[in-house]
Amino acid sequence: MYLENISLHNFRNYPDLEAEFIPGVNVLLGANAQGKTNLLESIYVLALTRSHRTSNDQDLISWGADSARLATRVHKRMSSIPLELELSSKGKQAKVNHLEQSKLSQYIGQLNVILFAPEDLSLVKGSPAVRRRFIDMEFGQMSSKYLYNSAQYRTILKQRNQYLKQLKFKVNKDKVFLGVLSDQLAAYGAEIIFQRRLFLKKLEKWAQQLHTQISLGKEHLTFEYVSQVIQKQDLSVDQLYDELRKAFASHEERELQQGTTLVGPQRDDVRFLVNGKNVQTFGSQGQQRTTALSVKLAEIDLMKEETGEYPVLLLDDVLSELDDDRQTHLLKSIQNKVQTFLTTTSLSGIARQLIDEPRIFTIKSGILHKEE
Repeated sequence: MYLENISLHNFRNYPDLEAEFIPGVNVLLGANAQGKTNLLESIYVLALTRSHRTSNDQDLISWGADSARLATRVHKRMSSIPLELELSSKGKQAKVNHLEQSKLSQYIGQLNVILFAPEDLSLVKGSPAVRRRFIDMEFGQMSSKYLYNSAQYRTILKQRNQYLKQLKFKVNKDKVFLGVLSDQLAAYGAEIIFQRRLFLKKLEKWAQQLHTQISLGKEHLTFEYVSQVIQKQDLSVDQLYDELRKAFASHEERELQQGTTLVGPQRDDVRFLVNGKNVQTFGSQGQQRTTALSVKLAEIDLMKEETGEYPVLLLDDVLSELDDDRQTHLLKSIQNKVQTFLTTTSLSGIARQLIDEPRIFTIKSGILHKEE
């Protein structure tokens, strides 16, 4: 899978942009604050209909404009498909092959991307919310079922929290509707936990190989899904549902006092272990970076395994954060495998011998120029 081109209208600092790309490495070169990351962000938005930098779509629309339009043509093994996305105050309109999609979930998955930015090095040492978001964003691209279950879970969780807040201030608490919401939340929550564990088991297989290579065989990486209330591994969806129902029941009084849902996959975490030790707590900075790099690169092979297509890789100034060895492993991993968009302020720090005939663009004040 690769992008043949991109067209932007009133997106960030790009009033109008047309560009064509190669299936290999596309280097976006320029000083800071010129629009390199904005261009990477536009590809991310085309894939997932949302930004990794802001939750407010209005931030993506150029100052003074009413809407933004993004379009691309995605080349796949068996076809070439045009994608279009329009952002406005009225919402989002997505088209696949010029046909408007009634649901965004029908659009997501047409273009798969992996973003690797300096902040992704905090995947290991960051908060549990960072790791949950990582799972949700990446697995959501590979599984429409997971995307649907996650959306349903968020909707019911919001309703349940609102109802708990209402009951908090009532003397006579009607718990019948609360029980209905708990049952629905447990059903979708069980699906989410089951799929997350399945996803992590598959991702672990690929990450272990990469981590062993980068550490020269000295370290063994494993993953562990951490739930507050469900300690047993390898439970079926029905068993997970039963466990979540018990957890909601046992926490009900505290939830009524605090007015919020205290248990569920929205509070779970992932633990990374290197040679059996928690790398978040006991690992060196080098081990943490190697783990983050292994996990991110493992996504490439997992997406190919799950979808039959390699994803598009977005590297946002990440090479400057890696030492020579890790940079070399990253570039070797992508060589002749995935289309890559790489932002940098200078070509001097890049091991160019590992990049086969890149196409280089310079960006200045939102203007893209292809270098010959």
